[in-house]
Amino acid sequence: MGSVQLVEWPEAIVRVQALSESGLTAIPAGYIRPQAELPSLSTGVDAADASIPVVDLETGGEAVAAVAEACRAWGFFQVVNHGVDPSLVERAVEVWREFFRLPMEAKQAYSNSPATYEGYGSRLGVDKGAILDWGDYFFLHLLPEKFKNQEKWPGLPTHYEQSKTTVQEYGDELVKLCQRLMKLLSLSLGLDVNRLPAAFGGDDVGATLRANYYPKCPQPELALGLSAHSDPGGITVLLADDAVKGLQIRKDDRWVMVQPLPGAFTVNIGDQIQYTRAWSIGWW
Repeated sequence: MGSVQLVEWPEAIVRVQALSESGLTAIPAGYIRPQAELPSLSTGVDAADASIPVVDLETGGEAVAAVAEACRAWGFFQVVNHGVDPSLVERAVEVWREFFRLPMEAKQAYSNSPATYEGYGSRLGVDKGAILDWGDYFFLHLLPEKFKNQEKWPGLPTHYEQSKTTVQEYGDELVKLCQRLMKLLSLSLGLDVNRLPAAFGGDDVGATLRANYYPKCPQPELALGLSAHSDPGGITVLLADDAVKGLQIRKDDRWVMVQPLPGAFTVNIGDQIQYTRAWSIGWW
């Protein structure tokens, strides 16, 4: 028998933003994590050796070497001089701020399902009774074009065309950045410059965008905005909030708080690239 694709969530969806804005002083039991799953809120914050590498993409061969070292030591790095227009980044951020400021009934019209996850969501897993993350999100398919759900894309009932154009332009620029990073990763592995871009589909590459919203939590020491995980794809490019730090990464059996640089993107090497690296240098 073939697998059954879920089209509905196993439990009623409760928006974390609604919980946060309700004035509650204690989070519901379904969001409380076991102590073993909770990283320290301070581990590594002030350690001089805990800052993830920063790669200047305008340094040519030095960037290739810097990417190679960052991947070996961390699997994460920040990129500066990446070529994405800061004003476009600001406009894209404001689009999503505007969405999450909308009345709940307006946002609910764009609710997603586990069939595609595209749209407004509040949970990622489909297991009944699972401990949930303290956060909402909006998920979109960027590429291939055939995967886009135009009814959800970008799902903003106000200033629709302007918002759609901004999100599309931002997505296009991030896809270009990912292609550039893939070429650097290819060179850092001693491969042809186009080896990884071709392996990930070339012009038929898959790309998605997720805007995450983490509302104020009355008991942050008990919850996680996003559970510990590794990314299954090739690479993730993250625009972090440099005003409120939250991203932590695991290194040498401890959690390290990422210190986001203004205007930089954080790059996470996904499982598929890590597998490629092991294959390329003969780790068997």
